[in-house]
Amino acid sequence: MALHKGSHGKDDSGQGRKLALNPFFGEADPTAGMTSAPPTHRLPDGPLPPSTAYGLVHDELMLDGNSRLNLATFVTTWMEPQAGVLMAECRDKNMIDKDEYPRTAELERRCVAMLADLWNAPDPATAVGCSTTGSSEACMLAGLALKRRWAAKNPDRYPATARPNLVMGINVQVCWEKFCNFWEVEARLVPMEGDRFHIDPQGAADLCDENTIGVVGILGSTFDGSYEPIAGLCEALDALQERTGLDIPVHVDGASGAMVAPFVDEDLVWDFRLPRVSSINTSGHKYGLVYPGVGWALWRTPEDLPEELVFRVNYLGGDMPTFALNFSRPGAQVVAQYYTFLRLGREGYRAVQQTSRDVARGLATRIEALGDFHLLTRGDELPVFAVTTAPDVTAYDVFDVSRRLRERGWLVPAYTFPANRQDLSVLRIVCRNGFSSDLAELLLEDLRGLLPELREQARPLSRDKTAATSFHH
Repeated sequence: MALHKGSHGKDDSGQGRKLALNPFFGEADPTAGMTSAPPTHRLPDGPLPPSTAYGLVHDELMLDGNSRLNLATFVTTWMEPQAGVLMAECRDKNMIDKDEYPRTAELERRCVAMLADLWNAPDPATAVGCSTTGSSEACMLAGLALKRRWAAKNPDRYPATARPNLVMGINVQVCWEKFCNFWEVEARLVPMEGDRFHIDPQGAADLCDENTIGVVGILGSTFDGSYEPIAGLCEALDALQERTGLDIPVHVDGASGAMVAPFVDEDLVWDFRLPRVSSINTSGHKYGLVYPGVGWALWRTPEDLPEELVFRVNYLGGDMPTFALNFSRPGAQVVAQYYTFLRLGREGYRAVQQTSRDVARGLATRIEALGDFHLLTRGDELPVFAVTTAPDVTAYDVFDVSRRLRERGWLVPAYTFPANRQDLSVLRIVCRNGFSSDLAELLLEDLRGLLPELREQARPLSRDKTAATSFHH
C-alpha cells in the first residue's frame, strides 16, 4: 500500500474548510449543518448524517479515473450484477474462519480442485492449494515453499554459509522483488536482449547453482503480454541436472496467463504436465474474471508444500490448516470466483478469453495501420500488446500519446523497459472482459484524432521520463 503523510485539513488561509454539499442532503432542514466541513486528516468531533457522509465521500471519488477505461490494469473491472449480490451477501464472512462458515470453505476447496484439474495436476485429488488476496501473496507463499524445501536439503550449509538465490527474468512483477527483499533471497535476473523481452531459458540455467531455490517462469509478462517459454525453461534445467546433478524446481507465475492459456492455447504445455513445475499461481481478479481481492496458489503434490509452513489454528471452535500471510479477509471474492467458474464453465471462459484476444489483435492491427507506430507484440498470447513509435516519428513520443489520451479519459501507460533495453519506451494496452470492440473503436478514434496535433509538435514534450512506471498490475 502507498505511504501517506498527514495534513492539518486547512485551506490556504489556515481556516477550517467550508462544507460544500448539495443542500438537499440536509434531510430535515436543507440548510442544517452547512457551515463547516469535517476535518479530513483527523477524526471529526461528532457524527454526520449518513447521507451527508455518503455525499462527501461519493463526490470526492468522482475524481478517480473510470475503471472501465483503464487500459493499464489487468484487474477485472466488470462483473455480472448477480455476482455483486453474492459478494454483498458474503462481505461480512471472515474467510479464515472455516469452522464458522463451512460452506464458504467448501467453495474454496472446490475452486482449488477445479484449478488443479484445469492445470493438469498428476492427481487433482491430492494437489494442495489455497486462496489468497491476489497473486502477490500467492507468489510470496510459493517463494517461501521453494526456500524452505531448499533449506531442508542444505541443513549443513544454511544459514551458516549459504545464501539462497532465485532466478527469474528482469521483467518479473514487483512482488518477486519484494519476496527476495523481505525473505533475504538473492534475486538473479536475466536481462532483456534485442527483441527478447523476457527470460532466456539457457541464460536462466547459467545463473543457477547449488544455492538456487528455484526458477520463476512467467506465463504472461506485464511488460508486453508475451508468454515465457516454460517448457524450454524446464528443458534447460533438465539438461543442467544431467550435467551437474542440480535438481531445480520451476514456479510458474501465471497471474494472468494461467487463466487464459488453458482455454485458448490448449496445446501449449506449460503447467503440471511438466514434471519440473512444482507450483503455479494465478490472480482470480485478473483473467479469472473476479473483482479485486482474490488469488490462488497450487502445488503439484503435498510434498511440494512443506508441512511446517501449514499452521493448524484452534480458532472459534475448530482446527483449521491455513497457509496465508493474511489472517482476516472477506469470503466474498472466493464466493465470486466459484460463481464465475460455475457460471461460465470451460466453454464460457473460452468465449470470454477468445473475445478479449480478438479485440486485442484487431486493435493492434489497426493501430499499426496508422503508420506512426511499431508493434512489439500483437495480443496473440495474453490479450495485451505493447507498441512504440515508428523510427521516423520524432515530433512526439509515447509519453505524449499517453498524456493526450488521458485528457480524453483513457488511461494508457507509457514506460521504459529495464536492462538491457532501457532505450525502449512503449505504450501497453490491456484488453479485458468488458473492453468491447465498440470501446476499442472509440479508443482508436480518439488516437486518430489527436495524431495531427502531435505530428505538428517541434519535439516531444515529455520531461521526467525517469518517473515513468511499468504499471505492474
